[in-house]
Amino acid sequence: MIKIYNTFTRKLEEFKPIKDGEVSMYVCGPTVYNYIHIGNARPAIFFDTVRRYFEFRGYRVNYVSNFTDVDDKIIKRANEEGISCEEVAEKYIKAYFEDTAKVNLKEEGMTRPKATEHIGGMIKIIKSLIEKGHAYESQGDVYFDVESYKDEYLGLSHQNLEDLRSGARIEISEIKKSPLDFALWKKAKEGEPSWDSPWGQGRPGWHIECSAMSHKYLGDTFDIHGGGQDLIFPHHENEIAQSKCGCGGDYARYWMHNGYINVNGEKMSKSLGNFFLLRDVLEHYDGRVVRLFVLSSHYRKPIDFSDAELTQAKTSLERIENAIMRGKEAVVDVKADGSSCMELKEQLAVAKEKFIAAMDEDFNTSMGLGAIFELVKELNKAVDTPINAEGAEIVKETVEYIINVMEEALGVKLKLETVVGNMTSELIEFILELRREARNEKNWAMSDKIRDRLAEMGIKIKDGKDKTTWTM
Repeated sequence: MIKIYNTFTRKLEEFKPIKDGEVSMYVCGPTVYNYIHIGNARPAIFFDTVRRYFEFRGYRVNYVSNFTDVDDKIIKRANEEGISCEEVAEKYIKAYFEDTAKVNLKEEGMTRPKATEHIGGMIKIIKSLIEKGHAYESQGDVYFDVESYKDEYLGLSHQNLEDLRSGARIEISEIKKSPLDFALWKKAKEGEPSWDSPWGQGRPGWHIECSAMSHKYLGDTFDIHGGGQDLIFPHHENEIAQSKCGCGGDYARYWMHNGYINVNGEKMSKSLGNFFLLRDVLEHYDGRVVRLFVLSSHYRKPIDFSDAELTQAKTSLERIENAIMRGKEAVVDVKADGSSCMELKEQLAVAKEKFIAAMDEDFNTSMGLGAIFELVKELNKAVDTPINAEGAEIVKETVEYIINVMEEALGVKLKLETVVGNMTSELIEFILELRREARNEKNWAMSDKIRDRLAEMGIKIKDGKDKTTWTM
């Protein structure tokens, strides 16, 4: 039974999909005016993992995540670079796919709509809001009337409407009825992209985009809406208001929000200048390391970004890969009098239960990974001594399970062949075979030379009674 912490109710709730065996899921994507930073990468990686885990558990997932390709920041970037807004958006959408492919986002089967492809749907919802008395036109702009929805507004962010009113800045302009009213449609300005509408040339407000795209692909009511914690207010709050008033339905039934990424104890932000582009980070760390770093903490908690944390993730990943390679070696070198690996068999069953229990409890990837690391430890213990044919089957099953969980459920690609440069595990094994021949011939100088050269390449070898093992 999968449970989700619902931001709306502030409770851990049993997940009950609208359709049995299916999950409908919408996650706010990036505004494409720049390369994505590591903060953007966190929700992309986490919600990709949510999708993967649902599929791992046998669900079919309808996953929609958008691109905002019309926005003040895009217009500003277009003016700076002397190109069109469309060119800016296409440039950074292309870069997004380049960068996220390296952290293994699963694009197959996803829907990736762009805001500018759904202007008609936005206009339709805005017209419905005006007709129902929830929005009004003013000098070519259209605003949502918060007062018309005041009894339910702020249900997600749990703020007080009166406090918000008293804290709102005084509007110099008289265009809006209230400073809390938010734009659904903006009158066109010179040099900006615009579209025809019943209220004249203009472009959509930010919040209406997601309402139109989620409505088209998932309907009036869908299962899960996700995004970063920074989107709770005003973006998601306003999405709920305009969607429920304009389209009907319940909109999203479960709301999930990931925590911030901190740098030196401060929330990462462009205003503080302490943000890191994902592509810059990927120049120093493999995407699989970045992905494991993100998943090593519970998604609702803040995580600290640093070289030390990424290095720790790299070391942890190597532990898993080395154990898998040792397991693969062990199953081809069985001994009749070797171990049957009964303890490993028991630990495999325990790990399977622990992993499912952790992930079912609000997608606790940190605890889930803990179960895998415990299993890796047991796998290493099992192959420290020779194993028999029965033990080989258990080791093989354990290795296959770890690979399946890491790559399919968590999306962390494992590097199981290429180890150092262009050297593969097979090549290293061949070199060790030559070293064994040298030792048998008592050519200690050659044996030591091979050992020392491998050590220089980061490969440590250990001579056992029956065989030589290696790790990185």
